Amino acid sequence: MKKIINTTNAPAPIGPYSQAVIANGFLFASGQVAINPENGELSTSSIDEETHQVMRNIKAVLIEADYQFAHIIKTTIFLSDMALFAEVNEIYGSYFDSEFPARETVAVKGLPKGVNVEISVTAYKA
Repeated sequence: MKKIINTTNAPAPIGPYSQAVIANGFLFASGQVAINPENGELSTSSIDEETHQVMRNIKAVLIEADYQFAHIIKTTIFLSDMALFAEVNEIYGSYFDSEFPARETVAVKGLPKGVNVEISVTAYKA
């Protein structure tokens, strides 16, 4: 059995997908980009602001599903340029207390809406 998660506190999907799906205690959250859900605008004034907006969007999806950052077991970070890694990594890390999830970070040729960072997460709660 699966449960679809959607919240107005994160950007609405821009395609045929859900913000997240829960199945057997696992939460599979679609990649988030830096769209501000309050106005639908991109928050891309700096890589710091862009990354914080992505993480706020992830937090909104987690809250809607009754999960927390501590439940995240795996993340994937997509970057437009690996030169952004250090700044994104520092901000990303600040959202976790101690036990960090498994992760990969890859540079890709392009991301939706021309953003610089997209992050997807998988979480688990028994």
